[in-house]
Amino acid sequence: MIAVSKTFKEQDILPLLDYGHRDFGENKVQEALLKWPNLKEKYKNVKLHMLGKLQTNKAKFAVEIFDYIHSLDNLKLANKLANEIHNKNKKIKIFIQINLGGEEQKSGIAPNDLEMFYKSCLSLKLNVVGTMCIPPEGQDPKLFFKDLLILNNKIKLSEISMGMTNDYLDALEYKSTFLRIGTGIFGKRTN
Repeated sequence: MIAVSKTFKEQDILPLLDYGHRDFGENKVQEALLKWPNLKEKYKNVKLHMLGKLQTNKAKFAVEIFDYIHSLDNLKLANKLANEIHNKNKKIKIFIQINLGGEEQKSGIAPNDLEMFYKSCLSLKLNVVGTMCIPPEGQDPKLFFKDLLILNNKIKLSEISMGMTNDYLDALEYKSTFLRIGTGIFGKRTN
């Protein structure tokens, strides 16, 4: 379970860290760089997950702070990440984001492009461990979770990043291995 701490301050995160939780998610590189370097120094086992859209110009900084990237969605970003990861000799686990709903406002590759895109990532020596999706609002998430499970199995990956506060039980039904829970842990965001 990834505790999505975006917009929450250090003092909001500390009780969970002190309790022993170690997987946290952020949507913005800048925010992660402001609050996580000191926390990761103090809490050595923390794994930080990049959940939001990652722009290529932020890839260098993302590689410095994140342990997982859940939002790889294009070849230009894959190339940039590969260069940064190899130059810094980092071990970052990556999820390919798939836009299952074909929504223009959402990132992610088209389902039909997954196999070719995955092969390109392998040729770049990226450590792709799974796939990720965000179902369209107002539609039954189970349909999209089922599709993601099928796609994930097709390319024989072991990890699936799907399910949030409102639909995590459905995601578990379809073998999600990483749940992204924010509101359910921290409460409503104020900004």
